[in-house]
Amino acid sequence: MSGVQNIKVDQDEADQRLDRWFRRRFPHIAQGRIEKMCRKGEIRIDGGRAKPATRIEPGQTVRVPPLPEPSEVTSRPVPVGPSDEDAKLIQSCVIYRDDHIIALNKPPGLPTQGGSKQKRHVDGLAEALKFGLDEKPRLVHRLDKDTSGVLLLARTQRIAGALTKAFRDRDTRKIYWAAVAGVPVPQLGTIRYGLVKAGGHGKHGEGEKMRCVHPDEVENLPGAKRAITDYAVLSALAKRTAWVALVPVTGRTHQLRAHMAETGHPIIGDGKYGGSGQENQGDGWGAQLGGEISRKLHLHARSLSLMHPVTGARLNLTAPLPDHMQRTWETFAWSVSDVPADPFEEIL
Repeated sequence: MSGVQNIKVDQDEADQRLDRWFRRRFPHIAQGRIEKMCRKGEIRIDGGRAKPATRIEPGQTVRVPPLPEPSEVTSRPVPVGPSDEDAKLIQSCVIYRDDHIIALNKPPGLPTQGGSKQKRHVDGLAEALKFGLDEKPRLVHRLDKDTSGVLLLARTQRIAGALTKAFRDRDTRKIYWAAVAGVPVPQLGTIRYGLVKAGGHGKHGEGEKMRCVHPDEVENLPGAKRAITDYAVLSALAKRTAWVALVPVTGRTHQLRAHMAETGHPIIGDGKYGGSGQENQGDGWGAQLGGEISRKLHLHARSLSLMHPVTGARLNLTAPLPDHMQRTWETFAWSVSDVPADPFEEIL
């Protein structure tokens, strides 16, 4: 058993969660124990209590209570890397790579991170993305499990801090493509509904959703946060469905899905927010088109633009559509070459 340690945070360790910093320093300590030590006030930052999600900064001092030696910890399972099949899968998703950044075209159905009942995810498979470096790349943002498209990882802790700051400061530009039920009017606009968490069921809140709140009510509703989405209709099939580009000006949980459903134009395949039918009487369209159109979510992170944290050059990343969306586009004769990369560019 070690004694109390007071560890100063290095420059390269900046802007990461306390629990992740702790696990990298002491990989033999389980997440549950870290959370318990935080609750009891045994882990402190500059003398004050801290939560596992608290972000640490250079120069801060983390108090680490006495810990067992690695040889004393026998019950924790030894981490197992991804299988050869999974390694090939995640490596096939790489659409950009340099010494600092890796970009994936995340397939739909693959979670970004682990959680309850989620054992196979990008964060775990990232062990296969080291490409010669000692540490696996780090996630700097997330996509929902059923959302496909551009997902960025940093290859070092320093780059992870720079990219996390860029996302937090909105120095990146993300454009999503979606197929939605009906055709939004006007064809170019901004959605400003706030969002508040609506509890689910079960011990861990399964089925949890975000509920839209009128902008004038956000300040008076505990837990509500402002949310802004820009949208543009790129093509329409009569009045039944439309191909839209979406820009999440803010980055709230399920923001695009909740916003489009609230306008009466849910994203195709979104049973959580748009229901499983084709029409909701008096409440806009349902989230299914029927026929040969896939029931999977039709939401894709098409492009991501950012300044490279090392070279300073503008980096524009683009991800091809997943198979189920490509089939829908072909069915409706929607051509990628017919639309601008950024339909909002002229009005920015």
